[in-house]
Amino acid sequence: MALIGYARVSKKDQNLDRQVDQLKEYGIPKRNMYVEKYSGTSKDRPMLKKMLEELESNDIVVVVDITRISRSSKDLLGLVDEIKEKGASIKSLKGI
Repeated sequence: MALIGYARVSKKDQNLDRQVDQLKEYGIPKRNMYVEKYSGTSKDRPMLKKMLEELESNDIVVVVDITRISRSSKDLLGLVDEIKEKGASIKSLKGI
């Protein structure tokens, strides 16, 4: 079991530091973090794809806010299903 962090901002000029700091405070080591600067509406999010490919059973994906991993309910449900299929789970620090 590993804690896996995912952080995302929508624009290249936005800063990821706040999200990364909160994930570190939660206990996620930098080596287990996947960070990127892509719009949440984009289907081409390379770090999200890599994280999903590398997930293992019992891993916990941690996001600061659920909107960082997905912008639409439909997309979120698909991601949650994919995470569960791997035997992993997802946690939002902010809650839903």
